[in-house]
Amino acid sequence: MLPALVVFGVFVVAPMIDGAWISLFAWDGVTVGHWVGLSNYREALVDPLVREAFGHSLVLVGFYAVLPITIGLFLTALMTHARVRGGAAVRTIIFLPQVLAAVVVGVAWKWLYDPSGPINSLLGAVGLSSLEHSWLGDFSTALPAVGVIGTWVTTGLCLVLFVAGVQRIPLSRYEAARVDGAGPVREFFAVTLPGLRNELAVAMSLSVITALRAFDIIFVTTKGGPGNATTVPSLLIYQRAFITGEVGSAAAIGAMMGAIILLLSVVITRVVEERR
Repeated sequence: MLPALVVFGVFVVAPMIDGAWISLFAWDGVTVGHWVGLSNYREALVDPLVREAFGHSLVLVGFYAVLPITIGLFLTALMTHARVRGGAAVRTIIFLPQVLAAVVVGVAWKWLYDPSGPINSLLGAVGLSSLEHSWLGDFSTALPAVGVIGTWVTTGLCLVLFVAGVQRIPLSRYEAARVDGAGPVREFFAVTLPGLRNELAVAMSLSVITALRAFDIIFVTTKGGPGNATTVPSLLIYQRAFITGEVGSAAAIGAMMGAIILLLSVVITRVVEERR
């Protein structure tokens, strides 16, 4: 236990404390910084770009968490009530994005979204050329387009968690529900969904954290553009720390993001525990 705590303290706790300390300085990462106290936090709270970045993260939570969990639950219910030929292969294919490097995923989808790429080519081939679009280059579609990538990546994780959770639900509960005349929908809400409470908490926590920490895919596909349409806190931290030399401000945004992630994780855990 002690060695694990030492490793955790050195590689997790210590960097967090160091980052919080840096956030109290105006520092460019090279010269000597000077103390500004909580000024970096105050400036971040009133900075419209920071608020916009966190707003984009909130939108991505819908794509990274809400949609994958909904799709995962639907597929799980489908597999529970119908024997799907090659079900293991289907789960493997859906889970595959989880084992691919985010950079690879970003490059592949950037090619798919290209104005002359497969998506627009397919739309033109089926007579829907009016729907062809510069998906990553338009202010109105760039963020949803990136969100779809997140949905594709995260759905497999949710599905695997839910399928594993269903397997530990006693069959007697399903039999009792069927004896009471429950149909597939009622059976899902009365037996399957309550039985997946722990898996739902894990899936929600992981997917929400992934949405808030999104960086690789956005950096590869849009770099925050067009304009600031896909700028998120992680990208803003990178830009301020390594491009504009505002390391203190970047550390403050990082501390704020860490606090939000911690708060959401605690809330999700408490809600699950209270409903047991």
